[in-house]
Amino acid sequence: MDETRIDRLEERLAWLERHLVEQDKAMLEQSDALARLRQELLMMRERAENAAVPLDPNERPPHY
Repeated sequence: MDETRIDRLEERLAWLERHLVEQDKAMLEQSDALARLRQELLMMRERAENAAVPLDPNERPPHY
């Protein structure tokens, strides 16, 4: 009985270790994706600020 219990504990430990490694990989991928998105957002903000013609909030859209 003790050996069966130890075997189950070892299986659970192995599963938890594998799960931890998978979570670490996922967190690193998400961190990289977040860093890329932040950089892209900064570039888009720069482009919007450096736009040649500022938008007039009172101007009607061209389809009117």
